[in-house]
Amino acid sequence: MSGRRYLQALLLASSATLYPLSVSALDEVSDSHCDCYVTNGSSSTYFTTHHFYDFRSMSDYAGVPDPIDDPNESSAAYATSDYFLSDDWNDNWGIQSWNNSDSVESGDAPVLMVHSANNIYIEENSDDNPTSDTFMTLRTLRLEGYQSSAEFESISPNYHYISIRMLARTVGAPGAVTAMFTYKDNGDPNQLEHVQESDLEIRTMDPPDTIQYTNQPSYSIQGDDIPQATRNVTVPQDLDWTKWAVHRMDWTPTDTTWFIDGGEVASIAFQTPRDPSKVVFNAWSDGGHWAGNMSVGSEAYLHVQWIELVYNLTEGYPTSDKRSVDESGNFLSKRADRCHNVCSIDETSTIGTAVLVHGGASKLLGHVVGFKNACFWIPLLAMALVF
Repeated sequence: MSGRRYLQALLLASSATLYPLSVSALDEVSDSHCDCYVTNGSSSTYFTTHHFYDFRSMSDYAGVPDPIDDPNESSAAYATSDYFLSDDWNDNWGIQSWNNSDSVESGDAPVLMVHSANNIYIEENSDDNPTSDTFMTLRTLRLEGYQSSAEFESISPNYHYISIRMLARTVGAPGAVTAMFTYKDNGDPNQLEHVQESDLEIRTMDPPDTIQYTNQPSYSIQGDDIPQATRNVTVPQDLDWTKWAVHRMDWTPTDTTWFIDGGEVASIAFQTPRDPSKVVFNAWSDGGHWAGNMSVGSEAYLHVQWIELVYNLTEGYPTSDKRSVDESGNFLSKRADRCHNVCSIDETSTIGTAVLVHGGASKLLGHVVGFKNACFWIPLLAMALVF
């Protein structure tokens, strides 16, 4: 068959896609069938790799550990369950145990904060109408003499653009911060000109419908606020941070965009991070102006049912990706067809799985993004065949 006749046949076979397909019409596939993943939204982007971490059915690991009064013992605490010793966890995430004693000594933080593995654990879901058996908890609590907190970060520091999602909620006393963010470690956090960071931050002293989104730094060396760097967003009450919702952050070459339950709530193009970064989740307080001060005996929590990522890794970092990206975020193809099979985690009806949105036609259609864009390109190609 000639190339022209093949394209005609392709267009006829694709005529059923001229109207958006329902989610149920798309084929659910394993990740091994996906050459890349495309996200929806205003900054739709291609990514090479998909990972899903599910904490919803882990009753065998569930248990709430008692607080540790001594800060040194808290820092040295052991993992709270065998899950946090497993390859599935440790190949991808590292639980932190650092403290802010330097900031306390310099006067920048009023309260000693110590991250502890004791504050990251699997918990039974005791909601009235639970949507899961269990979830992961990040706990921060004010004890006599110090603030015990929780943080874990990606093993890889080389994520170069990513879409991060978590089904989560924040609950507890005022004076804490829970967060999901990307972070470029330049070795000196006081050198603001080198800071690269995209944040989703929830302050428990704020109203439940208020969330802070930022491309850091949000202030100058002189201490002046940089309004272009931050969006202080009021979300609908049914999506406030005390309720279970899917919080999503897309870091792309042009901007960082945030969503709640699929709806875009903020986007910032100003000082979008440029360089490969790590991914971090935490729950913390240092008694300072930004976080607020927790009363002794108070606690706050970030509850997470699942985390899902689609991302690119830079060249030279060990990966099982079919493709990686160079320092500018451009794909380095190891195969001629590159994005032959394009998948989506946005169009699926089963959380944690991918669906195939287009396959062999992707090259002929100019690597269009999903069926909605195909609706635009297919008629143009058909008209071109007439002439």
